[in-house]
Amino acid sequence: MAKTPAQRIKKHGANASVPQHHLPPVINPTTQRSPEKARNNSNVILIAGVVASLFLFWYLHLLTLNQLTQLTGGLPMPDSLIGGFDQGFVDQLRAAMNEEARGQLNYVHKTAGTLFPLIFGFTWLLLIGTNVARKTLRWALWALPLLFAAVRLWGNAAIDSMLSASTADGGQVALASALTVSGWVLLVVSLLAGGAAVFLGRKPKGR
Repeated sequence: MAKTPAQRIKKHGANASVPQHHLPPVINPTTQRSPEKARNNSNVILIAGVVASLFLFWYLHLLTLNQLTQLTGGLPMPDSLIGGFDQGFVDQLRAAMNEEARGQLNYVHKTAGTLFPLIFGFTWLLLIGTNVARKTLRWALWALPLLFAAVRLWGNAAIDSMLSASTADGGQVALASALTVSGWVLLVVSLLAGGAAVFLGRKPKGR
């Protein structure tokens, strides 16, 4: 019977030969996640988010909202008016829209009108987060897509409430118009912030 290491040391003292046991490495080096691999994964998500945002913008503003003008005698939907709208326009729109038209606009707001700001906001948060290292600047840029998503969702609710009310007062019209204009402004500023983030992310590589 083979002796244990302790028995060998007891019998032979310092001259005892004790077999060395080598434990296998715990971590497989082939499974380590390198910064390059993590960045590549982020780029794949970014590309998918940008494509989805572009598709949803086209579907919402260039297709669906444009098609709804067929139900209003050619009057545009409030969401499409970059410069906002006034009480006179809202009165004309309310007179031209029946219950079915208002229901379709409300459905658009709950589907594409919700998905677009959320997906765009998430994509721009990831874009800024992966390219801007300075924490204060990153949070400042993050505020823009976050505000855009919040304002657009609030604007959807304000427009639906304005059109479904028995009488739309000046306060409702002013709020919905202000949110619509703010949403367009924040969308443009968020796009500029995304471009600035990409520029800041590439700048160190050119040095």
